Amino acid sequence: MDYEKDRTIDEIVNLIVDLLKEKKYIQARSELLNINAVDVAEILRDVIDILGIEIAVILFRTLPKDMSVEVFSYLNIEKQIAIINVITEKEIHYIIEELAFDDMIDVLEELPANIVDKVLANSTKEKRKQINTFLNYPENSAGSLMTPDYISLRKDMTVGEALAHIKREGMDSETVYTCYVKDVGRKLYGIVSLRTMVISDDHVPIEDILEKDFVSVNALDDQEYVSNLFKRYGFLAIPVVDNENRLIGIITVDDILDIIDEETTEDFQKMAGLQASTEEYLYTSVLTHVKNRFPWLLFLMVSLMVTGLIITHFEGLLSKVISLVSYLPLLMGTGGNSGSQSATLIIRGLALGDIELKDSGKVLWKEIRVSFIIGLLLSILNFAKIMILDGKGIFIAATVCLSMLIVIVMAKTIGGMLPMMAKKLNIDPALMASPMIASLIDMITVITYFILAMLILGI
Repeated sequence: MDYEKDRTIDEIVNLIVDLLKEKKYIQARSELLNINAVDVAEILRDVIDILGIEIAVILFRTLPKDMSVEVFSYLNIEKQIAIINVITEKEIHYIIEELAFDDMIDVLEELPANIVDKVLANSTKEKRKQINTFLNYPENSAGSLMTPDYISLRKDMTVGEALAHIKREGMDSETVYTCYVKDVGRKLYGIVSLRTMVISDDHVPIEDILEKDFVSVNALDDQEYVSNLFKRYGFLAIPVVDNENRLIGIITVDDILDIIDEETTEDFQKMAGLQASTEEYLYTSVLTHVKNRFPWLLFLMVSLMVTGLIITHFEGLLSKVISLVSYLPLLMGTGGNSGSQSATLIIRGLALGDIELKDSGKVLWKEIRVSFIIGLLLSILNFAKIMILDGKGIFIAATVCLSMLIVIVMAKTIGGMLPMMAKKLNIDPALMASPMIASLIDMITVITYFILAMLILGI
């Protein structure tokens, strides 16, 4: 950070807000000029929330043009649209034109059609065609993430010619660390790193030092697949090709980090029984929160009703041995927790690529062994507690503890295998998480418990 280390963002926000309230815009601008653009974006976002968009735009307009574009690129889409709705068309056009191409596409995808039409109308024919091409890629595809700003080389170049080309074109490229070598018809022929070129002699042909064993993605590949490639190989950038292997863009690691964050957030939401949403919590309306939460809660409530009906069916048994009721929450809770543990581990393993569908047999065998040992240990502890502390008979203790052992084995087995089954059926494994597992295990627990009670107690 460029500002003083003893000043926090919150302190600077308070200072900027006070200056703006006193209409000391130039002084507020001076404070921001010494701060990193990422932090200025955060400060501007807080100013919008505190003082409103009109005051924030006045401050935004005082920034140098190049800095204002950079700050704009770091704002979330809601704040970007709020600013665009206030500034002039000329200012909008300047910002859109100066943004990195992939950032520009992200903004245009969220803008109203009339504003997009105006932006396109003021663009060159070549750029307009390029923008329309990128906007037509599916939302979650590699094509929607890529940028056409990359260093392209010919295989007949020498290292000296390539380095001279990089010096001319590098400022307009997303990255210069990896360059892409094209063959006839714009087909991707190989890749070469800047490091390799720098340590090679100028007269060496590019074809002699390029790598033909490279990884690329198709423009229609899912963004989650692309993010997994970045995580697996540690790429800084990856080339994007069409169905004929023609190079049409690259995806850089800064863009994929956002996707990894979105995918992780989506998995957490699904695991908590929520509809996936990329909107920030504070900027999501109450009705949207209701819409995202209500369907799953309704489904889970219905499943609990089924569990209630099963308990009602065994009312006669409960009336004869009333002490059985007090251990039901223990069994249901332990079963649900056991299943959730296994489901969480398997879902995470599938997401990271540590576990694959071919490992289903290994997962099943491991979960059976783990669950049996855990179930046996917990059952022994509960047997002693029921007999000594609760003072119940041996048959009650046997019913509860045998039920616990069976329930834990079944819960962990189901928790481990359901995400694998979901993956096999092309369903997001994250859906098979805590709420879903807990509801299913509750039903199994109740049935198992009462059947064993009838068999052991002879009722």
